[in-house]
Amino acid sequence: MSYSFLSNPTVRALSALYAGTFLSGAWAMILPTIPVLARQFDVSAGSAAQIVTAFAIGKFFGTVIAGVLLDRMGTRVALVGGPLTASVASLCAVWAPWLWLILLLALIMGAADSLWATAREVAGIDLAHRNQRGRVISGLHGVHTIGAAFSPFIGGWLTDTFSFKAAFAGYAAATALSVSLGFVGTYLPVAAPQEKPKAAPKWWKLITIKQRLRGIKDLYREIRPDLRPTYCAIAFATLVNQSQRVIVHSMLPLYAGYYLQLSPTQVGMLFSISGMIVFVMIIPAGFLMDRVGRKWCTVPSTGIPALIFFLIPLTQNFTQLAILVGITGVAQGLSLGSLATSTYDVVPAHARGRLQALRRTIAELGSSVAPLIGGYLANAYNPGLPFLVYAPLLLLSATLLAVVGRETLER
Repeated sequence: MSYSFLSNPTVRALSALYAGTFLSGAWAMILPTIPVLARQFDVSAGSAAQIVTAFAIGKFFGTVIAGVLLDRMGTRVALVGGPLTASVASLCAVWAPWLWLILLLALIMGAADSLWATAREVAGIDLAHRNQRGRVISGLHGVHTIGAAFSPFIGGWLTDTFSFKAAFAGYAAATALSVSLGFVGTYLPVAAPQEKPKAAPKWWKLITIKQRLRGIKDLYREIRPDLRPTYCAIAFATLVNQSQRVIVHSMLPLYAGYYLQLSPTQVGMLFSISGMIVFVMIIPAGFLMDRVGRKWCTVPSTGIPALIFFLIPLTQNFTQLAILVGITGVAQGLSLGSLATSTYDVVPAHARGRLQALRRTIAELGSSVAPLIGGYLANAYNPGLPFLVYAPLLLLSATLLAVVGRETLER
């Protein structure tokens, strides 16, 4: 029975995707090292947090590459090349003697991670029926969140027991294991476009900048006119949602480590608490998206964190902060793939990779700027202020999804 189940090529491919997705969350091993990096290299807390900025900038470039690469070459090259590049970069960070070099390597890790993540989403969509997309994407995001939630605890323990270098070595090992998973499964061939694409213009000519912008406009017009406002609302929500996660990843360790004086292990435990709650939400979120509606997940997934962000600066101990982080886990559970699933509902199949990458690229722009703003506010005032600054953006995003965005679930 089990042999025949595993002999199904779709099951094998999905199993490999889920396993790789779980291991990709090991990047979060590095988050508890931020306060340690500040002391090790004698820099400010905000400066050490820029490792998250470097990773986010890398993700921005990775999404740009992914949009073209996946539509032209398919997903397998990214499912293998992404984790391989991340593993090599993380291993080099173990021996990096300067912080600026670690930041550069984090940028490479971010680019590889983004390419890898986009490929997993596209591969998962190709393997699923339309009425199963919510559960497949929710499962992928949920498994990633679980890996990203338990990894900080492991990274914090490795940092406390050995040094921050052990956390980078752990991420290198996890991504190295994922390389072989990229060869498992058979994925759909690249979909042919409706029209033959024009030759790509050269970037170094001024006129080609206008042509590139016109190309983005033409790509946007591939979406049905009645669904374009929904795509815009989803793109803005992704930007804000990604920014708030980056703020949590970069500022929460600083707030907990410097303001509340928590150890790296306790900081990692905060993320693990969120991860356990996200794990519980995987199946309910998927069925809610596929049976009730996408908006039942997308709207509260941005509205709830807004309220939590207002309360985080008021916490005074580990217990209070852990409760808020746990509630954030509920919101993160609802967001598991809901924006990605809604995007796939509104974009045409032949432009799926590029439009998905465009949405993620817009999001990575926000996530690249968020740690810079957060680091400045943390250095100039305190690590709690960035949460207050980003809370109104989350409320605006929830409002746009509720009012402007259409329900994309077909009845």
